[in-house]
Amino acid sequence: MAKDNPRAKRLAAQIQRVLTETLRRDVKDARIGNVTITEVEVGGDLRTAKVYYLVFGHEGPDPRVQQGLESAAGFLRNALSRALEIRQAPALTFELDESIERGVRLTRLIERANEPDDRGSDD
Repeated sequence: MAKDNPRAKRLAAQIQRVLTETLRRDVKDARIGNVTITEVEVGGDLRTAKVYYLVFGHEGPDPRVQQGLESAAGFLRNALSRALEIRQAPALTFELDESIERGVRLTRLIERANEPDDRGSDD
């Protein structure tokens, strides 16, 4: 997302809100059951939006969820256009949000590095 583009930031927040509500209320695809939208990045030209998501109760990527989201992309784009009253909604791409998993792994590595050494010393 263009970091200095306030319109892109505002649109990203609106897209996240509308997608979350639409997925919860209107999408009936069982593959998309426990999906949460964590972040949306809108391109500087406002024509593309990368949607980051998490699946509760499942670690790592689930190809069925990805396929369900890609299948629903047209419906979701249409819903965005109507809800936000914009002529052309951005093209949506979906990507699993791995930032939380990455953070947990880093925390574990730091904890492991800070554990006292049990080998004992001859001091």
